[in-house]
Amino acid sequence: MRGKDEETGEFLSPSRSQQRRDALDVLALAGQLTELEPGRLAKLPVPEHLLPHIADTRRIRSHIARKRQLAFLAKQMRREEDETLAAIRDALDAGGEAAKLDTARLHRAEHWRERLLDEGDEALAELLAEFPQADRQKLRQLVRNALEERKRNKPPKSFRELFKLLRDTLAQEA
Repeated sequence: MRGKDEETGEFLSPSRSQQRRDALDVLALAGQLTELEPGRLAKLPVPEHLLPHIADTRRIRSHIARKRQLAFLAKQMRREEDETLAAIRDALDAGGEAAKLDTARLHRAEHWRERLLDEGDEALAELLAEFPQADRQKLRQLVRNALEERKRNKPPKSFRELFKLLRDTLAQEA
């Protein structure tokens, strides 16, 4: 029984129906985690001790055995703090805060790449002032190679590498 507070008349704990809804939400989250590809799963803030349970659930093909393992995974996840589960949900949510920050970081890297290719040394000096840990020599080389690729209509290998380097540099800031 959950009981009532005699002074305020409020219930002391969530109702059984609310507990059941919460458990079903965690079960659905566990199902989402087992369907993710390993690369995306590695980027999520999933506690290390849950990863073997997720791998076991993925490996099982028998319907009933998989359902039972999924329920066990959900039980293990319910033992986690609410903040941990909220962080996982947010990271999974395409419109979540983590996804928005990641998208903003990619746009910022794209902006820096275009500035470096258009403005040259001025933009490089600003970038290095903002991010002193950036590799100056590698950046100059990639900018020079990307401009040469554009001029000769070659495949944009250095153009992509420049983006990756900028993305990694911006990620170090966060």
